[in-house]
Amino acid sequence: MRHLTYLAVLAACLLGTAPLEIWPRTRVYARWRRLLRTLAPVVAVFVGWDLYAIARHQWTFDARGVTGIQLPGGLPLEEALFFVVVPICAVLTLEAVRARRPTWLVGDEPLAADEPPAAEAPAAEAPAAVDGAAAAQAPVETR
Repeated sequence: MRHLTYLAVLAACLLGTAPLEIWPRTRVYARWRRLLRTLAPVVAVFVGWDLYAIARHQWTFDARGVTGIQLPGGLPLEEALFFVVVPICAVLTLEAVRARRPTWLVGDEPLAADEPPAAEAPAAEAPAAVDGAAAAQAPVETR
């Protein structure tokens, strides 16, 4: 039964974050194209990295903790799944936090119709010096 340990951990991660798709309606799985665009570079880079380390005998896997199903290059199935499951759980968590804190910006929000893109936004004026020292900045609102 120990050979299912890695798969059990991955399943627990998915089950633990699955409710986030329903409440607070993160819609991560519903926006599957966006999710695939997020996963593609992660999977490509880290699977490549693992394959390189395996080929150079710098990285191994405990045969007792994996099913024994190996992908080309000697990569265990569970390791490839890890690079899919963990980012999915991270995206679900990120979207859940964003759903609870709508003012929390992460950088992929669409621009408002009347808002110019960042490159066209007017530059902020530098604060005026007072007695040789820079003026104090306005306090930042925190919650």
